[in-house]
Amino acid sequence: MTRFAEAAAILSSGATARAFAAAAVEVGRADGPIWQQAFGTLTYEPDSPAATTGTIFDLASLTKVIATTTLAMRLMDDEALALEERVAEWLPEWRGADREAATVRDLLEHASGLPAYLPFFRDHTGRAEFEPAICHVALECAPRERAIYSDLGFMLLGFIIEDARSGRPPRPAGVLDPSTLLAAQFHRLASFLTPEPLAFKPPREWRGRTAPTEIDRWRGRLLAGEVHDENAWALGGAAGHAGLFGTAPAVGAFARAILHTIRGDAVLAQPSTLREFMRRGTVPGSSRALGWDTMLPTSSCGTRMSPTAIGHTGFTGTSLWIDGERDLYIVLLTNRVYPTRDNERIRPIRPRFHDAVIAAL
Repeated sequence: MTRFAEAAAILSSGATARAFAAAAVEVGRADGPIWQQAFGTLTYEPDSPAATTGTIFDLASLTKVIATTTLAMRLMDDEALALEERVAEWLPEWRGADREAATVRDLLEHASGLPAYLPFFRDHTGRAEFEPAICHVALECAPRERAIYSDLGFMLLGFIIEDARSGRPPRPAGVLDPSTLLAAQFHRLASFLTPEPLAFKPPREWRGRTAPTEIDRWRGRLLAGEVHDENAWALGGAAGHAGLFGTAPAVGAFARAILHTIRGDAVLAQPSTLREFMRRGTVPGSSRALGWDTMLPTSSCGTRMSPTAIGHTGFTGTSLWIDGERDLYIVLLTNRVYPTRDNERIRPIRPRFHDAVIAAL
């Protein structure tokens, strides 16, 4: 589309420079998409298929907002979960004076004091092993002292969300597998939102249209249709912090549901609940809302979005930004970690791309 020629040129150049092998974009408003396009090929092999708008990507940490944060909102509307509930009320292993005050809100705001990341996959498998291991980790600071973007906190949120539907501790036998309960909860929501692929643990028949991620040394193979994040893999492929796969149109359908909810339609949650989740928190120096990040001119969204815009990025090279004031969403999905996560060339591309989209509008 001529209107988005500059934005398209930025992504085309990015594919040529091997910032990513494949990319797909959807830009739209509440009433539908206004630009869809794909760039590059699924890998750098000479016979690799071209990327299309139907290419499926590992969404990585977009899982945190599309699945975990949204499911948390819906549970709160059902009065099955509350922001000010203490983590210890849900997870009995969360014990100690240093963490006793931490709440569900703190997990959502990345303000629990938990570290950003630890390679639990090396020694642990499944929720039964991950949950106590995370609960016993030394905190890096007191809750709400500062924000530390934490995969660990969102793993715990995934466990809490499961229990909010299946029953508070002590849990019934046989419900310790987040890759079953969390995936099932999200599947019901996703099937309501879109017929496009959007799921944890994608079926084998999706693999031919899925952009590979990394040649993983731990698993000894190129990952295609298999979650890139090792901790999510050790949790069975579905976790609160990572595991979702989907297309740009599928993520766009979710973004439109957010925009309709902002307008006042109870699509994903009660509008008042979403407004609370969009509001930047009070943790010193943090741009985080509940689950979401908020607009900063130095972030991946560039310099032109409204101050109330919300968004998130994913480690594999994905991003979603939603600007309610402009009635606008921008989905950018790539596999920048192919063939190695050491590729950081996407960093300057993201803000330039978002600025070019808004300039075109």
